[in-house]
Amino acid sequence: MGETGQDAAESVRMTAWVRGRVQGVGFRWWTRARALELGLAGAATNLADGRVEVVAEGARERCEELLSQLKGGATPGRVDGVVETWAQYRGSYTGFAER
Repeated sequence: MGETGQDAAESVRMTAWVRGRVQGVGFRWWTRARALELGLAGAATNLADGRVEVVAEGARERCEELLSQLKGGATPGRVDGVVETWAQYRGSYTGFAER
């Protein structure tokens, strides 16, 4: 695998709640494309309160990269804030879904 650092290769589950103008602007499609480029599995889901929930599973460094991109200002729409939690990898996703 080339990775010798356990933390970098450790599989994790990252859940991020993204608020702002993130529904109806292609945000979930954009997130899915970035996640697939990074080799992550998961889902981007519109929530009733206007936020998008992003769940990504894979190598910690890849999840951190996705989180950085979500916060980075280059997303469709407008991101006003991102709150994330980290958990143990569950392996419950195949591919990356838009919901």
